[in-house]
Formats: sequence, C-alpha cells, structure tokens
Amino acid sequence: MIERGNPVPSVRVKLVDANGIADSTSDAILGTGLVVLFSVPGAFTPTCHVNHLPGFIANQAKLHAAGVTRIVCASVNDQHVMKAWAEASGALGKVDFIADGNAELATALGLAKDFSGSGMGTRYARAAMIIRNGIVDNVFVEDAPGVSASGAPAILMALETANS
Repeated sequence: MIERGNPVPSVRVKLVDANGIADSTSDAILGTGLVVLFSVPGAFTPTCHVNHLPGFIANQAKLHAAGVTRIVCASVNDQHVMKAWAEASGALGKVDFIADGNAELATALGLAKDFSGSGMGTRYARAAMIIRNGIVDNVFVEDAPGVSASGAPAILMALETANS
C-alpha cells in the first residue's frame, strides 16, 4: 500500500470534471498543489452516495480554506457512471472524479479490494489521502464499514494538525 513519502503513481485514467470527460494520468491529476483524494467502492452505492461524497461537497469551502487546491474522488466505475454520479450528487465543479474502470490505479495504490462476494469484483478500499505536489503526506484507510477515518471531517482535522 502507498505510504507517506511515496510519489503518486502514473496510471492512465479518465478525468471527470466541470469541463467534461478527458483522458489523463493519475500523476497529472494529483501531482500539483495540495490535493485530497478519497476513494470509494462504487458510485451510487449507499454509503458512498449518502455518507462519503456529501461530506466532501459540504466541506469544500473549509478544505479550500485549509489550503486544499483540488478534491478528487476515485472509484472503479466507468467515466459515464462517474459523470452521472457527479451530476446527480451536485458535486460537479466542486469535486473532480477519477474513473478507474479497470482498477489499475486502485492496484497501483495498493487500495484494490476484492468485493466479489457481493458481486462487485475488484473495487477501491474506502480511503483518503492528503497529497502535496505529488507526494503522499497521509493515508487514511477505513478498517470497518462506514465513513470515519476517510471522511471530510477527519481530513480537515489532519490538515489543521499539519498546519499548526
């Protein structure tokens, strides 16, 4: 698993943002400024849709005030699903999305998790990272169902601690 001090890997992904859908690489998306990346098992899935993403939307201004230049959500879904989720959740223009349809970035980060038992195949573990200019500052991986360590409030606390 990626650790503090590691550079973000360069993996081909699809970027979904306010400009639409574009081919990109993970290091191009995550490599400049202070970036918060959070990963979810799936777009529109109950915990991701109701508990994880909304916290980052609601705390966008506070995250930016803490110095965050970009908030990014990654999931093992195709770009069309990610765009529909961004639009349906009101996140478009507030959060950028990485569509990692083949779980290549999830695997490169060491966050790939087998959800085959529930019919979902390989997905991301629920997690979050603070990345400064392409280097990982902190990694927060949930060790139980739900959102606590990787939610926006926990990331805000980590940023405040780092800035004090």
